[in-house]
Amino acid sequence: MKMNIMKKLRKTSKTKLNDESQNTGSGQTIIQPDINDNKAKSITDLRESGQVTAPPASEEDIKIRQAFVDKDWNEIKIADSWQIFKVMAEFVDGFEKLGKIGPCVSIFGSARTKADNNYYIMAEEIAAKLVRHGYGVITGGGPGIMEAGNKGAHSEGGKSVGLNIQLPFEQFNNIYIDADKLINFDYFFVRKVMFVKYAQGFIVMPGGFGTLDELFEAITLIQTRKIGAFPIVLVGRSYWEGLFKWIEDVMLNVENNIHKEDLDLVHIVDDATEAVKIIDDFYGKYLLSPNF
Repeated sequence: MKMNIMKKLRKTSKTKLNDESQNTGSGQTIIQPDINDNKAKSITDLRESGQVTAPPASEEDIKIRQAFVDKDWNEIKIADSWQIFKVMAEFVDGFEKLGKIGPCVSIFGSARTKADNNYYIMAEEIAAKLVRHGYGVITGGGPGIMEAGNKGAHSEGGKSVGLNIQLPFEQFNNIYIDADKLINFDYFFVRKVMFVKYAQGFIVMPGGFGTLDELFEAITLIQTRKIGAFPIVLVGRSYWEGLFKWIEDVMLNVENNIHKEDLDLVHIVDDATEAVKIIDDFYGKYLLSPNF
């Protein structure tokens, strides 16, 4: 009896990993493998080695569990070194292609907006007007508002740039991007650097979390003076005013987390002509105009 109890207590880390895999999603505490076990990069590797017999985990489960797998320094160095080179390659490609595009305005907005939507039509009109006023247009390169922006720029013979991101759904590059100005990215943060580094203004149409991410990235960089105070124009009062009313009422007046002048960093409009005029007026103050 005593011997049986001792055998139960002396579980190897492989047995622990097997138990853990079978309990995926059960809410039980995750147990780390013993550091003396053979290192595993993912639960998939464990299954292939025959150590785990649980039903296949989802891709999301695997990503979460990988964070808890012990790795030695050599494994970390090899994996991270290759990732550094991939990031560098994306930066170099972006710098080379965008370094000489001239004054451009970035247009942000939803990939889900259909061609018959009023905001799609307005984004196309804004892009066309920007080109006629001497600016190029930068978008995320995908469908929806991004397609509208590139389409408007293309229709006027202007520079039409697309910074496409590889996603498992939604995103594919549209046909209105200049062939030499389409760049594909794997990393969101590299793509956002390109949006900001090569834009002299921002037009923000209605969109989802990605659009909000790009909007607040631009606001933060201007607020913290990491970039110049380029104009940020939000199109669609009914869409944006509720958000900025909350920012004023709660973020500013209740919590004092921003300064009152930070609200002046954005302009909310309903009209394509007014959106372009704000950008023109901004550069007119400095006696600057596009040079192509």
